[in-house]
Amino acid sequence: MRFLGLAAMLAMPVAGADLAAVLSERNLERRSRKALDHAQAALKLARQSYQRGEVEAVRRALEEVREAVELAYRSLRETGKDPVRHPRHFKHAELRTRELLKILAQFRDRMAFDDRELVEPVYKSVEHIHEELLLGIMGKKPK
Repeated sequence: MRFLGLAAMLAMPVAGADLAAVLSERNLERRSRKALDHAQAALKLARQSYQRGEVEAVRRALEEVREAVELAYRSLRETGKDPVRHPRHFKHAELRTRELLKILAQFRDRMAFDDRELVEPVYKSVEHIHEELLLGIMGKKPK
C-alpha cells in the first residue's frame, strides 16, 4: 500500500514533464493529439488519486487536464487551418473533449459534495473549448 502512494508521488513530476514533451512536438496537429492523450492520462491519475484520498494530487492532475486541453486547442488554432475546410483534426479534438467532459461529469458526480469544486473550473474550461471547436467545425462554409 505504501508503494502505491510513493508511485503516485513520483508520477506527478513525470506528468508535468510529459506536457513539456508534448510542447516539444513541432507538428501542431500531432501536438494537439498528444496533448489530448496527456489530458486523458492526467484525468485517470486524478481519479486514482481521489480514490486514495490525495486531494492535492487531484488538484494538480486536474490542472494538468485543463492545461493540456488548452494546449491542444491552441495548437490547432496555430495551424492557421480553417476548421470548415479541414475538419479532420478539429473533429478529433471535438470528440476527445466531449469524451473528457463525460468522464469529468461522472467523476464530479461520484465525488463528495464538498470536493466537487475541484472539478468544476476544469469542467467549464473544457466545455468552453469543446463549444469553440464545435462552432468552428459547424461554421459557415465559404462560397
